[in-house]
Amino acid sequence: MSIPSAFLQDLLARADLVEVVGRHVALRKSGANYLGLCPFHGEKSPSFTVSPAKQFYHCFGCGAHGNAIDFLMAHTGAGFREAVHDLAAQVGLTVPEEERSPEQRAREAAQRRAQQTLTELMAQAARAYRAQLKASPRAIDYLKGRGLTGGIAKTYGLGYAPAQRRFLSTVFADYQDARLVECGLVIEGDGDEARRHDRFRDRIMFPIRNVKGEVIGFGGRVLDGGEPKYLNSPETPLFHKGEELYGLYEARSAIRQAGCALVVEGYMDVVALAQLGFGHAVATLGTACTPEHVRKLLRFTDDVVFAFDGDAAGRRAAQRALAAALPWAGDTRRFRFLFLPPEHDPDSYIRTHGAEAFAAALAQATPLSRFVLEVAADGCDLATAEGRARATAQARPLWQALPEGALKRQLLHELADLAALEVRDLQQLWQDAAPPARGPAHASRPAAAPPGRTVRSSPHATAPTPQAPPPAAAPRTRWPARPDAAALQARRAARGLLGRGDRIARIVLTTPEAWDWLTADDHALLAQEPPPHGPLFAWLEAQWLEHGPQPWAALREGLRGQPFEALAVALHDSGLGLARMDDGAADDAPTDAAEMRRELRELLRRMRIEALKQLETALLARAGSDPDAQARYREVVAERALLQQGDDSI
Repeated sequence: MSIPSAFLQDLLARADLVEVVGRHVALRKSGANYLGLCPFHGEKSPSFTVSPAKQFYHCFGCGAHGNAIDFLMAHTGAGFREAVHDLAAQVGLTVPEEERSPEQRAREAAQRRAQQTLTELMAQAARAYRAQLKASPRAIDYLKGRGLTGGIAKTYGLGYAPAQRRFLSTVFADYQDARLVECGLVIEGDGDEARRHDRFRDRIMFPIRNVKGEVIGFGGRVLDGGEPKYLNSPETPLFHKGEELYGLYEARSAIRQAGCALVVEGYMDVVALAQLGFGHAVATLGTACTPEHVRKLLRFTDDVVFAFDGDAAGRRAAQRALAAALPWAGDTRRFRFLFLPPEHDPDSYIRTHGAEAFAAALAQATPLSRFVLEVAADGCDLATAEGRARATAQARPLWQALPEGALKRQLLHELADLAALEVRDLQQLWQDAAPPARGPAHASRPAAAPPGRTVRSSPHATAPTPQAPPPAAAPRTRWPARPDAAALQARRAARGLLGRGDRIARIVLTTPEAWDWLTADDHALLAQEPPPHGPLFAWLEAQWLEHGPQPWAALREGLRGQPFEALAVALHDSGLGLARMDDGAADDAPTDAAEMRRELRELLRRMRIEALKQLETALLARAGSDPDAQARYREVVAERALLQQGDDSI
């Protein structure tokens, strides 16, 4: 649901930016403004100012600026909606939820209260574990032996879970509380409360925080040679390991200052690296790197380095990280891969060779493009035709997962060189390898994009490229048909062409930057369209506000389960027709960004004219008894006349 702009204006008017920023930055009065050290880059002399009159912050050092919502998004890494809800809670407002039924609102409110209770339990446990660490010489000696200081232990909130079976019974008044099991602190044996015991015993405790700083889980490491070496909290209503990164809350400022994020595999790697000056490290939580991990990191930086052991397990982990990063690897983002010697992890390497050696290794990390070539050639003898053929097959899904752009086109040339083929031959080879269409409803796609143009990739990372055209005798349609697009094709056939809403949606779905071309009034107009287009546009606006322009692969994942999923997928796939075919482009398909932008403006102009006509009808019905309606009617007629003359600057 789109948040009304009127509510956002009211929210920003009520919020005190000095108070909002002051919770995170030490500010002092300086004339009419407030001054402090910028939280977005390292500085010794304050250049970060907050204006109470303008309700605006600005850093003269790094250029960061914005309002209260912008600050919360930038500083905490929260998405747009999350930042709005956070700010609204601070000023005592409720974000409008008109599209939810009272029952849904009640359920969501109850869920929020339950999660808050679980968060409080986790915070209480974290405090108890920290207190136990101070009282345990054995645990302190272990951390000192790993080279950690009390300062770094405090920064990351390290603690110690005693060896007692039911230590937490001394922390919580009701050890039988079912919520202790729900948040993963306690294990209940076969439903028998008498057999209940603490999950973590005799372990160094690493609290896992979300971007707000709330403890949502724990990782525990044994002090001796016991197994498992590391034990994590289970999946809970608070904690989903495929979405969270250890150390991200603590690393936010360091990531911005370093200009990149360093992803490692272990808790101790993160803490040890921070101890020696690499505070921009984070760790996955006992699971492979996921697209959600990458998306979360990209809120803070466009440069990510994955650091893995150099053994076979490390290479496999790196390949999974590559798969997660490929859909996000746009032309302005950089992903690199660092492989350490097989006998080292980041913690042991930096202690053995020193910080300078580790920094030098980071500088030599393998770029994503080169790693793609290495993965494609893995296990292939490139001196033989058979080996090169296998490499092309392994390269195809990797290349197709990349978003459209210069990187993808350049990599195509390098993959062609790897295979000892011409670029056109490699494209044709992959085209021919696509699964054939099945059934009369599956129309064939164009054979190849013309020079300088690339056919857009399909919504799935391993989806086939457009197929070769059918024999001349077979009929050919311009738009690909798919089983889940049957309703759309039937509608289009009934009226002979895509409707106005369809065509606008097709452009914004196939061209991520297109949403930036539209004004706030355009967004509001589109969101008012009847279903399914209106809800689709409202959803796209929420995605754009929270994440900015996103590649189709990211949008496709977010669309799953939405009522307009089938429509969006069908319209995106019809965007394949935007590339010219051998016999000419579709008559309503733009051929470049400028043409697409002009088409978008024209479609919106016509849509606005239709909306004004409907408003005129409604005002005319009220004009007999409402003088204000008469005046407004004349204004609307004049506005429509300007639009019909081609002026869409209103």
